[in-house]
Amino acid sequence: MAKFKITCDEATTICDKSQYGKATIMEIIKLRIHFLGCKLCSIYTKQNNLLSKILNKNKGGSAICSLSEEEKEQMRILFEKEKQN
Repeated sequence: MAKFKITCDEATTICDKSQYGKATIMEIIKLRIHFLGCKLCSIYTKQNNLLSKILNKNKGGSAICSLSEEEKEQMRILFEKEKQN
């Protein structure tokens, strides 16, 4: 049974991999077993899945998105203003 035990860190990594179809069957089994004793990782997975669905819906099916250079610069300016306050 010890070979099925994983840490929360490993569980979140497997969760992320499984969303993109990169997790193996053994990893998914380990993740499901981990959920039996760790409700936080279960919640993380549900929230992560929800965020991915929202991103997919808003980005035309592509979960990978990034800010434009202009948007990044606007964020830098806002962060600097907040730091000064």
